[in-house]
Amino acid sequence: MVAMVITVVGSALLLVILGVTTFAAPEEGQAILAGMNIDELPGTFAATVQALTGLGYILLGFVGNILLGVAVWRSGTLPRWAGALWAGAHVLLYVSQGYAATIGPASTPPTVLVGAVLVAISGAWMALSVLSRAAAAQPVGAAAAQPRVR
Repeated sequence: MVAMVITVVGSALLLVILGVTTFAAPEEGQAILAGMNIDELPGTFAATVQALTGLGYILLGFVGNILLGVAVWRSGTLPRWAGALWAGAHVLLYVSQGYAATIGPASTPPTVLVGAVLVAISGAWMALSVLSRAAAAQPVGAAAAQPRVR
């Protein structure tokens, strides 16, 4: 539960960043069209807060998803290796994006695509595992009509 809350809060921070860039990008575009260099514009408190929010998104998303992978591994009901795949995929996603954002190339590294595919595979694996158990556990016939009381 803690891992899920951390991951959701991290994802909510991404929504804040995307909202800010949606409304700030037109002004930056106008400055570029006017011949101004974005790097020469003075720094603002909002830009600093946005950078810190982005850092929070990365840290909370990374930690939350690693903890979710560990929780799946330890759950006893979901496939253990799906949890390992989930955690490993997020290592690929977050670490390679951090590398690209700081010292790497200006494009998305191929490890992000591999990480996204691994997330899809592990998520589908967990979903199929839950669905197959639910289908196998449903009673048929007269037993299905009787409510269970504990």
